[in-house]
Amino acid sequence: MRPVRRLALVRARPAALAALAALTLLAACGGEERLPQACITARAADVLKVLEQAPERATLADGTPLSACIDRAEDDAQLQTLGITFVAVADHLAARVERSPRAAFQLGFLMGAAERGAGPTGGTQAELVQRLEQTVSFQLGSAARERELLRGIAAGRSDG
Repeated sequence: MRPVRRLALVRARPAALAALAALTLLAACGGEERLPQACITARAADVLKVLEQAPERATLADGTPLSACIDRAEDDAQLQTLGITFVAVADHLAARVERSPRAAFQLGFLMGAAERGAGPTGGTQAELVQRLEQTVSFQLGSAARERELLRGIAAGRSDG
């Protein structure tokens, strides 16, 4: 009887290995994508560079859109680090809005991209979106700047 049991184990092993390999591939393909390195190392200057190119080529150096950074943050610490960078950029742009309609567009784009990345979920991602929205608590001062802000938000939601 022993040879039969041994043969059964030999036959079962390739099937088990195939099943394990399939599960591993499924987990790798079907699971959430990890936070790209470009998001982890992005500084305010990097985000400003992205916004200068918005909406045409509004991605980080590796092709990652800003919204993906927020969407793929794996924990609160990563999201907090991104938030510090994004809020610093928003504050910088908010200070320039009165003199520059382009800054209003860029600020709007950042806000729209954050909304896109946060999606319908709440939590820390939604708090980041609210913090970015607070930078617009000032008076835009003109209909043209308000239009640019709204145009930027729409572009960020679409392409950010």
